[in-house]
Amino acid sequence: MTMDSLIENWIQRIAEAARTGRALAIRGGGSKDFYGGPARGEPFEVAAYSGIVAYEPTELVVTVRAGTPLVDLAAVLAAKGQCLAFEAPHFGPSATVGGMLAAGLSGPRRPAVGAVRDFVLGVKILNGIGEVLSFGGQVMKNVAGYDVARLMAGSLGTLGVVLEVSLKVLPLPVAEKSLSFVLDETTALARLNQWAGQPWPISASAWNDGVLTLRLSGAAAAVAAAQRTLGGELLSDAEGGAFWQSLREQEHEFFNGGEALWRLSLPSTAPAQTLGRTLIEWGGAQRWLRSGDPTSIRAASASVGGHATLFRGDDALKASVGVFQPLGEPLARIHRRLKQAFDPHGVFNPGRMYPDF
Repeated sequence: MTMDSLIENWIQRIAEAARTGRALAIRGGGSKDFYGGPARGEPFEVAAYSGIVAYEPTELVVTVRAGTPLVDLAAVLAAKGQCLAFEAPHFGPSATVGGMLAAGLSGPRRPAVGAVRDFVLGVKILNGIGEVLSFGGQVMKNVAGYDVARLMAGSLGTLGVVLEVSLKVLPLPVAEKSLSFVLDETTALARLNQWAGQPWPISASAWNDGVLTLRLSGAAAAVAAAQRTLGGELLSDAEGGAFWQSLREQEHEFFNGGEALWRLSLPSTAPAQTLGRTLIEWGGAQRWLRSGDPTSIRAASASVGGHATLFRGDDALKASVGVFQPLGEPLARIHRRLKQAFDPHGVFNPGRMYPDF
């Protein structure tokens, strides 16, 4: 089946679902099925729509179909000395570009370069009545109208089926070194916030079990100067690479086991929360927590101006406490209006983000 005929088939199926009131559960590679509320509706497989549409290394832009495996895209970019700078987690070899955008997750380098949405230049989608819509383009200065393209990042497929996405790419770092420091949590947070105000080329940080690990990336001279000034124990390139890979893919021992995993998004200056076993990333702004009381976790996060997401947990826990922190009414109203505009019949991924849409 050609790509055009595949889209025509999907358009007919979406229109039929809208007419009959059936729901469709969009699925690419399935690597992030665990994230968000349980899938409801007929499986709508989209991984077949794959391939790189256009790639201009000199322009730092790639346009790719949503079903393209992330490992394939990474290999093509690496061959030209480039990468997706935000280090999106794969969570398995089947991960696709569309799933990356729908989940909106970024890896260890996020505080240094930005999130997935910051690299989205344009998208082509199928909406909930079977229309093909295009937003944005293939340049950074897309200033006309609303920035709908970036709205798709983190929408978990509730607004439409992503067909294509244009992304800004960046050169791979010239030099990288990783350092470790033996520090308690409070001291580590203080150091991270102190260093954040200085011009060090810190591209990632992680604290767990009394050890703070930093990654330095950039020009060789800048990395060497920061290494000399900051001190710490130097990890080998192999050790450092394996560590950041394990963190990005949640293969680090902290993530082992069947306990619920919470993701706390907090101000980097927030004090240690003492809610349970913790791993801290993003200079203190992202904190992973194993298990704990949901009410206490969300109350503590809100008290310092943050929020908590049930990142991994069984369906019963998700149903009882919700995956994402409940929205205030003004923000919830905006979400409902967006859903109505893109998917007026509620065809796509009902309940994946919030129970009411």
